[in-house]
Amino acid sequence: MLGMGTDIGVDLGTATVLIYVAGKGVVLREPSVVAIEQDSKKVLAIGEDARRMIGRTPGNIVAIRPLKDGVIANYEVTEAMLRHFLTKVAAKSLFSRPRVMVCVPSGVTGVEKRAVLQAATEVGARSTLLIEEPLAAALGAGLDIATPGANMVVDVGGGTTDIAVLSLGGVVMSESLRMAGDKFDESIVRYVRKEHNVLIGERTAEEIKIKVGTAYPKARDASVEVRGRDLVGGLPKTILVTSQEAAEAIAECVTAIVDRVKNVLERVPPELSADLAERGIVLTGGGSLLHGLDLLLAEETHVPVRVADDPISCVARGTAIAFEYLINPSKRPHGFPVETKAR
Repeated sequence: MLGMGTDIGVDLGTATVLIYVAGKGVVLREPSVVAIEQDSKKVLAIGEDARRMIGRTPGNIVAIRPLKDGVIANYEVTEAMLRHFLTKVAAKSLFSRPRVMVCVPSGVTGVEKRAVLQAATEVGARSTLLIEEPLAAALGAGLDIATPGANMVVDVGGGTTDIAVLSLGGVVMSESLRMAGDKFDESIVRYVRKEHNVLIGERTAEEIKIKVGTAYPKARDASVEVRGRDLVGGLPKTILVTSQEAAEAIAECVTAIVDRVKNVLERVPPELSADLAERGIVLTGGGSLLHGLDLLLAEETHVPVRVADDPISCVARGTAIAFEYLINPSKRPHGFPVETKAR
């Protein structure tokens, strides 16, 4: 059994939960989905097993996402999900009462923070700390935030897009927009319903987003066949969706993210603006994998933009570096927020 010093980082995302264990790396990556029996409220499946049930369950079983817009929407179900994942990891690494760091969006309220802390404490954490997602994402992306120069990270998750400018180990300014990957999927469902008179599920919408979706229509020309229910006849129907259509479907969401990034850039002090013009913007999170998002942001902001390596796990990896800073104060950047434990 590992000692009491075991550290675990949790990226409690709207779409995906990632768990990082010190010395082992990212050991779990599963969808934030729970299937429950409606009458008894019994949990039937969690994670990938539950995701496969979305849109395919009998009337008395519902597959739900207990986190919405990056925060806990259903406390009891979130606690059950977190307990399941931590137990699953514990069975592999045999640790006892770990110290847990949970990543939260930069715009969460005090009530939402307490809900996260309570959920982690209830599942057996020795102590629980919180860190803002853009800060963890910057650390996980390998950015040197300890220097006086500015770095900018845009973390596009499932429920929120967090935008932050960092310098001297801390966040200079940040904004959180509740517009991200899930909203892309919802927009595609609405578009297909309106333009094709076909109803599709969120898994099919996600398939369209991945296979033909783009934020930069000039750079992609593809199409995909998908199946749904004809709203006129009520029978199954196969349709062809093109990149142009997918781009049109998500255009409003993408524009909202681009506008917010430009808004943050416009408010950055001149000295830091010069740094950003040179260093550019780093994209993290699963939503950053949307085709052409980096190209569009670069064109609109006139700033270099790149997608981080393995952007989905940046936040979880960043918790390892944050723990290192907390353990070794000599390595900690001057402005790094050490009081991450909420009361």
